[in-house]
Order: sequence, then C-alpha cells, then structure tokens
Amino acid sequence: MTLTADKRQIARAASIVMVAFALSRVLGLIRQVTIAGQFGTGREMDAYQAAFRLPDIIFQLVAGGALASAFIPTFTGYLTRADRAGAWRLASAIVNLLLAILTLTAALAALIAPWLVDWIIAPGFDAETAALTTRLMRVMLISSVVFGVSGVVMGALNAHQHFILPAVAPMLYNLAIIGGALFLAPPFGVMGLAVGVVVGSALHLLIQLPALAHFRARYTPVLTVRDPGVRQVARLMGPRVLGLAVVQLNFLVNTNLASRLGEGAVSALNFAWMLMLLPQGVFALAVATAAFPTFAEQIARGESAALRAALAATLRAIFVLSLPAAVGLAVLRGPLVALLFERGAFGETSTELVAWALLFYALGLVGHAGLEIVARAFYAMHDTKTPLLIGGAAMLLNLGLSLTLPPLFESAGWFAHGGLALANSLATTLELVGLLWIVRGRLGGLEGRRSLPMLLRSAAAAALMGLALGALLPALPGVNPLLLGSVGVALGVGVYLGAAWALGVQEVRAITLPMKRVANGQDRGDTAV
Repeated sequence: MTLTADKRQIARAASIVMVAFALSRVLGLIRQVTIAGQFGTGREMDAYQAAFRLPDIIFQLVAGGALASAFIPTFTGYLTRADRAGAWRLASAIVNLLLAILTLTAALAALIAPWLVDWIIAPGFDAETAALTTRLMRVMLISSVVFGVSGVVMGALNAHQHFILPAVAPMLYNLAIIGGALFLAPPFGVMGLAVGVVVGSALHLLIQLPALAHFRARYTPVLTVRDPGVRQVARLMGPRVLGLAVVQLNFLVNTNLASRLGEGAVSALNFAWMLMLLPQGVFALAVATAAFPTFAEQIARGESAALRAALAATLRAIFVLSLPAAVGLAVLRGPLVALLFERGAFGETSTELVAWALLFYALGLVGHAGLEIVARAFYAMHDTKTPLLIGGAAMLLNLGLSLTLPPLFESAGWFAHGGLALANSLATTLELVGLLWIVRGRLGGLEGRRSLPMLLRSAAAAALMGLALGALLPALPGVNPLLLGSVGVALGVGVYLGAAWALGVQEVRAITLPMKRVANGQDRGDTAV
C-alpha cells in the first residue's frame, strides 16, 4: 500500500465515521438537552453525574481505551500474517477474561459503594444525595460489564476497517438514555436515567454483532492468560491502564472538589464538558478512530515515513477544525447554553453556571483534539509508556492547579468551579505539547515547514472569527437565543472559512470539499485528511 493509498484509506474511513459520529453527537446533545429539561443542575443531577463516575472509571481502565490501544495492534498483527483463526481465538480469550474481571470488579464496587461515595467520589454531598448516588451507581455498574464485551467487538471490526456499525452503536446508547429521561424519569425520577444507561449498553453491543458474521468471526470458549496474543495485549495494556488511571483520577478529583462547591457545580461542569466534547467527538475522535488501524498497519509494515506523513496530515486537519470550534464555544457560550438547555428545570442560574465552565473548557479543546491523534500514533508503535509518563506529569499539574485555581477564582468573586475547568485545559494543552515534541523526534519531524505556517494562519482566521462574533453579541441585545445562536454559528463558520481561504490555509478544502480530490483521484500525496 502506497503513502497516497494510506492517506486515502484514512480519508475514506474518517469521512464515514465523521458522519456517524456527528449524528451520534447530535443525539448525545439531544440527550443532554432532555436531561437538562427534566432535572436542571439540581441535587438529582449532581447525584447522577457523581454515580456515573465509578462505572465509567471501571470501563475505561479495564475495557475502554486501554483495551483498544492494545487489542487493535495485536489483532491487526494476526490479520496481517493471514492468521484469522489466531485472531478470533485472541478475541474470544479477551472477551472471556473481561467478563470474569468486570463482573467481579462491578460486584465489589457495588458492595462498597456507600463508602466510595462518602469518602472518595462526593464527600461534599449531604446524606440524602449520597444515598441516591449509591443507588444509581449500583444500577449503572451493570453497563460496565456489557461495554467490556462491546469494546472487544468494536476493536475487531475497526481492525477490519469496518466503522459503520461501531459508529452507530453510540447512537442507540444515546437513544436509550433519551427514552429513560422521557418515559422512565417522570414516574421513577433520576433512576430512569440509570435504567436507560443499562439498556443503552446492551443495544451498543447487539447492533455490532451482525457484522461479526460478515467477517466469519469464530468464538472459542477459552479462558487463559498463557496465550502469546493475550500476553501481548496485557503487556501493552499495562502502561495504558496506568495512563487512563491518571485521566480518570483527574475526573475523580474534579468531582470530589466540585461536590464541595455547592449545589449545581458537579452538574454544571458535566454539561459544559459534554458541550466541549461535541466538536471534539465529531472531528478528533472520529478521525482518530479511523486513523488508528492504518497507523497500526504502517508500523506492522515498517513504514515509519508513511506514519509520519499520515500523522502530520491528520493533525493539520484536526487543528484546522478545532481552533474555530474552540473560539466559537468560548465567545458564544452564553447563547449556546441558553439555546440548548434553558427550559423546564434548567433556568438562568443554570445557564450562567454552565456557560462559565464552558469558557474555560473551550480553551483546552485543541489540546484534547490533538491528544486523540498523537496518543494513537504512540499506541500504533506499541509504545504505551511514553503517553503514561507525560500523562502522569499532566495529572500532577492538573491536581495542583485544581487545588490552587478555585480559591483564586472565589477570591476574585468568580464561580469557583471555573478554576477546575481551567486546570484541566492548561494541563491537557501542555500534555499535547510534550507528546508532540517526543513523537516529532522519534519520526524525524512532522512536516513542520508546512504544519507550523498552517497553524499560525488558522489561528489568525479563528481570531478574526472571534472578533466578528464578539462584535455581534452587543449588537443584538435581548435577541432570542435561537436566532442569536443560529446567526452566530453561521457568521462564525463563514468568517473563518473566508479568512482561512484568503490566508492560504489549503486544509479548509477538507471542510468545504471533503475528500473530493481523493475521490476524483487528484490526490498528490499532500492532501489533508
């Protein structure tokens, strides 16, 4: 496979996955809007968000990104050697091990849930809110087990360059939670959301199973840690698990500290985080998901030059997309939050709390987006230790800032939870810088003569967009949030694309004419993904 073919493969996969991820994120946004209307940023929503933390930690550490980063390169290695039987035996062994480990872990977590809530997750909650958090957590722990199996299936399908059903799976997950909010929450309260999470996890798995038959998957009832493939997955997972533990510790610290900042702080941070993840998921996560199997193939073939070019092109595309998204979220935060959430139990106070956190989370959007890509390059190279070390340093920085910034914000008369959001953004951005420096040295550069000028021109175009949006808001006082948000988004997109085009940012073609040159066979090997 040539360098151009590798880029074309990523481009095709990314275009498919990006559409699916966009639809999934829209459903995720609808989910958040529905939940906000039902519960606002009150006590029940604080309990739900805190209860979700432990099941998410278990999934992420045992069967989430850690598994994918170790399983896909190993599974792809079997496929590259035409050993399909060995590949599916590996998948079966991993599924069986995960079922055993996750079931035991979830059961233990359910048993000690009250202690975890009172002492680690949300020590600032009152007794009633803590008890509700415990009940919700015990229900949602079931989803961790189901997602473990689903994660292996998703990894196997992605290794086969099949992305459609794995990308559709989160849509069903979101639909189930929306159903829980609409139909179960009225009679059962916030417990209806917890039930929706469990049902959604089951649908997340079931929708992917038909694709396994297409690739002639074979299940083997084997439970072993002696298989060489299983050992390789475990060896690669070890540092990645520690790295994700660092990330999850940051989230846990934020929840712990936010629970002490008064009612609504935990919910406000979560709603703002979800809004920041909307563009990050559509752009960065979609492209990273599509690029990872190709990165792994390039390493398996010993083509470091191909990886360098593909990584540089992918990063350029991500920065071109995430820079204006970050500026737009920061400037239009108030109208966007009001437009999306301000209804039902979600009032003006909730809007103010969420918009404040969103301002500081938006500052880290570029960092989060870039990390999705760069980290996968390291995992493709079978290096999970470097991201762990850099992530550990970033975690310590985040912890220090999380303890320092909220009191400073409070002394300045600002909402203290904004300091937690800013701490996350600063630490993430510096983490990306560190990983870029290392991978650049390892691959012999990242096409800096092209990438750096593009980044500066894109930043200039995003700054012009921000000035235009900043002038728009005072010019339309008291305008309906729907109209203001719609006009603001349209103006921002138009100004950014026009300015970027005028400044010579060739990568905007990936936005205005996605993949057209590749589809027409006009790629010269320098088209951004």
